[in-house]
Amino acid sequence: MSKPAQWLTNTRDWLDGHGKGAWLAAMILGFIFFWPVGLITLFYMIGTNRMGKCSKYRRRRHGFSSTGNTAFDDYREETLKRLQDEQDAFNGFMQNLRAAKDKAEFDQFMDNRSKQSFDETPAPAAAKSEGSTNIGNNPSFA
Repeated sequence: MSKPAQWLTNTRDWLDGHGKGAWLAAMILGFIFFWPVGLITLFYMIGTNRMGKCSKYRRRRHGFSSTGNTAFDDYREETLKRLQDEQDAFNGFMQNLRAAKDKAEFDQFMDNRSKQSFDETPAPAAAKSEGSTNIGNNPSFA
């Protein structure tokens, strides 16, 4: 590895070891001394999620590790499974409710449309041409 790349890796590791405050200080000093360095540091912090919460917290929250108490771990797994099943059932209920509402709205639209088309029946051809002259029925053209 080249010397600048090694230096950047060592700096990154040192900043990671000192936490989020060190990263913020490096970013602020970068903006003070040479603004592109501060901007690059900011984008790096956002891109690697160093601005967010501690990565250890995220790992612990998403993947539950064993507490050492098997009874509690079994209870927790059963409770989480039951809650997931309830959530799935509720989501299914909401899907059916939306589908029923959509069907009711569509049926109402179709009823209104059929009533509207029934009320607007076309007028007979003779009634439409009252004001126009019909050459075939006009005696003056015979």
